Amino acid sequence: MYLPIESRNCREPQIKEFFFYFLWASFMHEIHLQAIYAPLEFVLDIPLLFLGRNSSLSFRIFLSLLFAVFLCYISPMAAPAASIGVLKTTLLVFVVVSSFELCSGARELAALYQPPAGLMSYHEGVLLDGELPLSILWYGRFTTAQKSIVSDFILSLSRQQGKAVNSVSPVKSHVSDWWKMVETYTKLAKRENTHITLSGQFSDEIYSLGKTLKRAQISELAGKASHTAKVTLVLTDATVTVEGFCMNNCGFHGVDSEKKSALVWVGNSETQCPGYCAWPFHQPLYGPQSPPLLSPNNDVGVDGMIINIAGLLASTVTNPFNNGYFQGPAEAPLEAASACSGLYGKGAYPGYAGELLMDSTTGASYNAQGVNGRKYLLPALFNPTTSSCSTLV
Repeated sequence: MYLPIESRNCREPQIKEFFFYFLWASFMHEIHLQAIYAPLEFVLDIPLLFLGRNSSLSFRIFLSLLFAVFLCYISPMAAPAASIGVLKTTLLVFVVVSSFELCSGARELAALYQPPAGLMSYHEGVLLDGELPLSILWYGRFTTAQKSIVSDFILSLSRQQGKAVNSVSPVKSHVSDWWKMVETYTKLAKRENTHITLSGQFSDEIYSLGKTLKRAQISELAGKASHTAKVTLVLTDATVTVEGFCMNNCGFHGVDSEKKSALVWVGNSETQCPGYCAWPFHQPLYGPQSPPLLSPNNDVGVDGMIINIAGLLASTVTNPFNNGYFQGPAEAPLEAASACSGLYGKGAYPGYAGELLMDSTTGASYNAQGVNGRKYLLPALFNPTTSSCSTLV
């Protein structure tokens, strides 16, 4: 049975801020009924005089609520007793909610947050080094073009393929160069470099397990293709929903301890949550809003899948059994890719993917080139030698 290995995906700041803003709006609505909305609405912006727009919304609301309490008590006419009761309840809920951790473990390559400082520690476990045959199980209906985008990416991971591309292209960034950062991990652990090869592809176009899947069923699907490979990549099409997909993850990786094989699953988010799993090729669900970038293969869903496939393959090789390289607790580790979520080029920050290359013909953004003239956007990886996130461009 495959056991999933989670990467930390903390959505706590966004959840809290929307929740606190709802509480504030409820309180202000109560005041509005008493015809004094305008004076107290200004209270929310008072902290801006001291903190600026970059301060946390929840922190600003907390200070605003405290200031509102002060106003209500020094001036009994400022608000009726009922409104003061609402304010007290709001403050109480604020404290209670603040005492809980609203984080959940999951893969997050497309979320918008800065990576935390820390060391990527090696826990002396097994890494997937040497020759690593990989098979793909296509669950659902994928077009030939979509399959080619993914298979060309897998082929591009090979250094030999990268050299072939380099000989005919002036571009200096290649998928094989990106993969060299993964080899940094195996080198530090005194292991062989990992060489991924595409060993086979299998299709299940009849949705044999249905279109609504539990996580355990992903393991069942992987079993249909794992006999030819050490890693099975399970890909579900845009019509398939998987437990937890779009809520707290875009994919995950796990292992079969009995077979000593690994599993990676990624879903096509094009019609379900492109703002979450296919950013920056779609407007983000929340956070800083900026125009989406054009995807390099003219397929938002599959180009988003490539981002997640790449990050999860890097994490699978460097932390396959949850005792390899990771930061933080083993229950919710930050791995090679998830430690640098949302970063793709130099100067990246939340809401901005960074300085990227642009296709002069299509205007599409990318940072790596692969076989058959392919272009891809690949995530930053944590560099264990510099303890920083490393991008190709």
